[in-house]
Amino acid sequence: MANFDELEPVRRETTAGIIADRIRGGITAGRIGGGSQLGEADLAAQFQVSRGPVREALQRLIQEGLLEGVPNRGVFVVKLGVDDIADVYLARRAVERAAVDALLHDRAPGALRGVERVLRRMESAARNGRWAAVADFDLQFHQELVAASGSSRLDRIESTLLVETRLCMAALQRAYPIREDIVMEHRQIFDALSSRDEELVARLIGSHMDDAVKRLTHARVDEDREMIDGRGA
Repeated sequence: MANFDELEPVRRETTAGIIADRIRGGITAGRIGGGSQLGEADLAAQFQVSRGPVREALQRLIQEGLLEGVPNRGVFVVKLGVDDIADVYLARRAVERAAVDALLHDRAPGALRGVERVLRRMESAARNGRWAAVADFDLQFHQELVAASGSSRLDRIESTLLVETRLCMAALQRAYPIREDIVMEHRQIFDALSSRDEELVARLIGSHMDDAVKRLTHARVDEDREMIDGRGA
């Protein structure tokens, strides 16, 4: 069972959405690990609410892809494997390429302001050695990039994919340290967007995604190997 000591109880008048936010935050911050079982009764006691809103919150997170319901066993935090990591980034590449295409061909004035604002915060965090914040700004950068396209549907899809990306990064954060050069990668993407260099943007995003898949895949394989070795010891 998962350790819920870090989760604060909620007041009785709060909604299933707030409960879902608390659980989601615990998962994406790495406090509730992949494969952890979430029991309605335990969560209801922790949050000091009835089981109804907890059940609704769990269903929301199942729909988001953070949890999975296993018949006759219960609800578990999803643990993304190597194939899942590759698939998440394949989908992200398609969404972000579509967003860039829309952005470069029909860009509204000031469309990149949100992207630039996040980039500047990322650069500031890197200068101060705040690498956890850099990781957050990394994902925010991509969310803002897609939002700048003006497509609400692409934005919704990207939001779901970034939740899964954060799940990967949280689970593998010890083996996936944020590198200083990742800030430069985002600066290069932004500069290419600003100059409307579609070919360069596509190449930079592709390289950025490929590198992430490679690093996360290696981290997942190493973690799985350590688990197998630990069980055999």
